[in-house]
Amino acid sequence: MQIDLSGRTALVTGSTQGIGAAIATGLARAGATVGINGRSGDRVEEAIGRLRGDAPGAEFVPVTADVTTEEGARRAAEALPRVDILVNNLGIFDSADPLEITDDEWRRYFEVNVLAAVRLVRQYLPGMSGRGWGRIQNIASDSAVVIPAEMIHYGMSKTALLAVTRGFAKQAAGTGVTVNSVIAGPTHTGGVEDFVYGLVDRDLAWDEAQRVFMREYRPQSLIQRLIEPEEIANMVVYLASDQASATTGGALRVDGGYVDSILP
Repeated sequence: MQIDLSGRTALVTGSTQGIGAAIATGLARAGATVGINGRSGDRVEEAIGRLRGDAPGAEFVPVTADVTTEEGARRAAEALPRVDILVNNLGIFDSADPLEITDDEWRRYFEVNVLAAVRLVRQYLPGMSGRGWGRIQNIASDSAVVIPAEMIHYGMSKTALLAVTRGFAKQAAGTGVTVNSVIAGPTHTGGVEDFVYGLVDRDLAWDEAQRVFMREYRPQSLIQRLIEPEEIANMVVYLASDQASATTGGALRVDGGYVDSILP
């Protein structure tokens, strides 16, 4: 399958590292101009330098803004007034005793993991609809469906993101704009390495720590390993393409078979 995103402009939030950086690389390799987003100008420029090595000849635009705030969303729009492909990847996660999660922490997870995406969809969907083409993708998680006992607040926010996606897909009906969620399974990133070592013996080598984590905390995985960020990016690039024009309102899984369901 030949995917050509030439002439399209994408914004990937939280794209200086991890899954976001892999998605940005994949979109850029397919020909899109990609907005790289982070809160620190230095980190954004550093990330763009790395990404240019991974996608030679690609065009990247720095989007330095804290998109979890209304002001940050406005700054993102100033940097990229027109966006054809919006990937709401930014999110926070951590483990916590469910009975110790404060009201403020519940609100913070909703603000960052849900409202930040809602604001950007509100900002860019009208333009996409007016042009008759657009792709919006919200990066969700297996935790939206299989709520971990140690991450209830995170799971709640990702479940809400699935609902937001379905609702905006209905808003975009008939416009040529598709809106989908990508349910990412347990993925290998620097942040996840820290998370894993918060749950298993820190003296273990990484390969063994990963195996212990998957066996004890994510035994449902059918691939029995963490997913690599590039594997998430492959799905995002496809959904951003013309070939995915009939896929909308969906929650598509890249979870290694973690969610025990025969439905997507």
